[in-house]
Amino acid sequence: MKLLIVEDQNELRSLLKKRLNEAGYIIDDAADGETALDFLSYSAYDVIILDIMIPKINGLEILKQLRSKKNATPVLLLTAKDTIQDRVKGLDMGADDYLVKPFAFEELLARIRTLLRRRETEVQSILTLDDLILNRTLNTVERAGKPVNLSKKEYILLEYLLLNKDIVVSRDRLESVSSNYDYEGYSNVIDVYIRFLRKKIDEGYQNKLIHTVRGFGYVMRIEK
Repeated sequence: MKLLIVEDQNELRSLLKKRLNEAGYIIDDAADGETALDFLSYSAYDVIILDIMIPKINGLEILKQLRSKKNATPVLLLTAKDTIQDRVKGLDMGADDYLVKPFAFEELLARIRTLLRRRETEVQSILTLDDLILNRTLNTVERAGKPVNLSKKEYILLEYLLLNKDIVVSRDRLESVSSNYDYEGYSNVIDVYIRFLRKKIDEGYQNKLIHTVRGFGYVMRIEK
């Protein structure tokens, strides 16, 4: 897998390149927008890690140019804590995910793996876990052959959890996914909707698929 890192902080860029190389990825790196566009003009990447605040051509402009050319390469934005409007704008422009600095390298790795898996599943219309089936073309859900009727928000949450199955997803992330990324602060809305989903998905079945990881969030997986 080949990644492009676009980051103007030399120390951070070098560290990310070193650690991602050690994780088995092939890395190109750029310190500014012009260099990044040069790389993108002749190389294809599996994921682009893109800082918003970079010199010459900023990250959002690079993202805009990518999407205008129908380049669907997954983009993970790196942002500062005080740039929520940039994050929202970037997601609206077609970014696939974001990570706020400072961040743990393990979280970056997990998000990269998620983007890679998501890219693979985007060509699939069917998401499954055990006997649960979500049809993304028909927007239908069934378990053990029985239809499951979900609200729009329940469907969005279930789809995201299935796209990230076996990965713990935080409440904040689920709130962002289901409310167009305009969420800040604590809310128990996600807990309520997870209870709804459990009632519809897990109740009456021996194998429970939706699990709580206390202090972190939720995960969909088959527990042996």
